[in-house]
Amino acid sequence: MSEELVIKQCAPTLAGLKTGSLFTCEADSFEELIKNVRMWNRILGEKGIRVLVFRYGNGRGLIYLYRPNRLRTDFENEQSKALLKEFGYTIYDADRCVAELSRRLKSYQEFPHEIGLFLGYPPEDVAGFIKNRAGGSQFTGYWKVYGNLEQAKKTFAKYEKCTEVYQKQLLKGTCIKKLAVAV
Repeated sequence: MSEELVIKQCAPTLAGLKTGSLFTCEADSFEELIKNVRMWNRILGEKGIRVLVFRYGNGRGLIYLYRPNRLRTDFENEQSKALLKEFGYTIYDADRCVAELSRRLKSYQEFPHEIGLFLGYPPEDVAGFIKNRAGGSQFTGYWKVYGNLEQAKKTFAKYEKCTEVYQKQLLKGTCIKKLAVAV
């Protein structure tokens, strides 16, 4: 898992603008992937960032890079709590929710669309996506927008700019540890 890949997929999370990022990466073995994740946790852990492997197969890992403290704050939102409860999550413990999401990603046939809550998407957009079965959105960017379109567009622009700046800084030789913000 290269610095370039982590920056490309996770810059807004590294910058503290976003709760979490989900991406895939190639690895020759599960053991290699775990070794890589441990390295990233050592580098980013002091910045309040955690990296997990949600699943591995066919030489590819599904990786979740997130800010546990921000996730706890996100889950204090009443609409988020209601959605999590509706889907059977233990709403009073964000760590348990992450463990349950991981279990669902490994064992469920259907993709758990409540995952948007774990990525920092607005709860109304996650609820709209689930209710409308991914149809009828107002706009699609980092997620499908069903609620506040103008706010979503501003957020998407921030994420794009952040990714652009972080990629340029990486090309100039700034290491990811310096780019990751402690919040």
